[in-house]
Amino acid sequence: MKTSRRRFLQGSLAGAAGLAAPMSTWARPIGANDRINVAVIGARGQGGGHYNDALRNAHGGQAMAVCDADMAVVNQRKADADKASVKVETYQDYRKLLENKDIDAVIIATPNHLHSLIAIAALQAGKHVYVEKPVSHNIHEGRLLVQHAAKHPDLICQHGMQRRSDAAWVKIMEFVKTGAIGKPVVSRGFCYKKRDSIGKISGPQQPPSTLDYNLWCGPRETEPVHRKQFHYDWHWQWPWGNGDIGNQGPHQLDVARWVLGDPAANPERVISIGGRFGIDDDATTANTQIAFYDFKPIPMIFEVRGLPQADMNFRGRMDRYKGVVDIGNVLECEGGYVAEGKAYDNAGKEVAKFNKNDGAGHRRHFFDAIRKGKLEDTHNALTGHLAASLAHMANHSYRLGKVTSSEQIREHLKGNALFTETFERMLTHLKDNKLEADLSKIVIGPMLQLDPASEKYTGEFAAEANALDMEVYRKEFSIPTV
Repeated sequence: MKTSRRRFLQGSLAGAAGLAAPMSTWARPIGANDRINVAVIGARGQGGGHYNDALRNAHGGQAMAVCDADMAVVNQRKADADKASVKVETYQDYRKLLENKDIDAVIIATPNHLHSLIAIAALQAGKHVYVEKPVSHNIHEGRLLVQHAAKHPDLICQHGMQRRSDAAWVKIMEFVKTGAIGKPVVSRGFCYKKRDSIGKISGPQQPPSTLDYNLWCGPRETEPVHRKQFHYDWHWQWPWGNGDIGNQGPHQLDVARWVLGDPAANPERVISIGGRFGIDDDATTANTQIAFYDFKPIPMIFEVRGLPQADMNFRGRMDRYKGVVDIGNVLECEGGYVAEGKAYDNAGKEVAKFNKNDGAGHRRHFFDAIRKGKLEDTHNALTGHLAASLAHMANHSYRLGKVTSSEQIREHLKGNALFTETFERMLTHLKDNKLEADLSKIVIGPMLQLDPASEKYTGEFAAEANALDMEVYRKEFSIPTV
């Protein structure tokens, strides 16, 4: 559907997961002292950290199997296990791994587009599930994950947002409730993280020879590879990744909604502004992005900055909000603010301090929950889904956006002082990087409206936004409904 600039600007402001049939749930009873047999699916990066913990039987989970679509990764992890004198089974196809009834739990750290798909398949196979953030690649499949987790109450399904296991944040919430720094005004999340160019290739590349590209793509089409570095840089291309708001972002998006009282549903409206500035490469996601979430009565704002503090110097410093936070959260109140582990008055004087550990016990919570047969609500699939959905909503608005000058955007943001101030700081950031020419190339998305009950978009841009969210799944990797 073609969108006129007038309509656009008005809107801005106003399958069986690869198995032939579902498997019946069976879960081996696990006692307080029993070994939990763990399989790691997706063993690079964060998955490698999970795997190394499991090799050491850290937190009561012992590595039994490892799976990755890239056999080079599998072989390296097998060598790691041999060195640690731990026997592990190796797989390239997660579906084969899930047939192994000796495996009690799986940890999923694949690319984003496989998270919900494999998590649902694992639940159907009777496995406890720890799924990394974001728990989904779109809102629709995230809700399906929540529904499947509810269908298997005997199984634990935990998200990978570690801050939920940091007791300091509970104390911060209690401190705010005392009114010591007044009533909350806005909840902010930040991902100020330098991301240099991923390069620009002249033509399609071949996937690694050790990789099964069909398995790696899973539900997505096996389209030609258009990035220099195959692994990791998928984060910055829409079919597989969700940009930094969906990569680093879920951690801080989750805390930002947590301090609002953990609302049980998504906000009804969201708008996002941004672009990919200063870099000409093969990435398609934004490297600079701001989003406004119309939670009531306290709004939420999220910011992504992938460029350095100034002069496009990626070896230089990174911005910090209020001189304190680059990756983290700030809750602004009438009489002060909380910035990560400290509270300040409006003059910037520290008035309280909280000892954060960034959720060092998060993996232990997973294994403890398996033994107890109960998971805290703050760690469950719904919490992970709601945080991921915030990233998806912002991206949907951004992807439906139009290039607009900063002057026009400034005019159309009148009446929203908080978001206007955020936008002005974004402009200053671009100017500090000598990107004045990009001030006329900023993308502003429509103000999308969401029905929190159905989690479907409504209103003028509903068709376009819902089409973005309802991604196409190849038959071999279809995702089952409930």
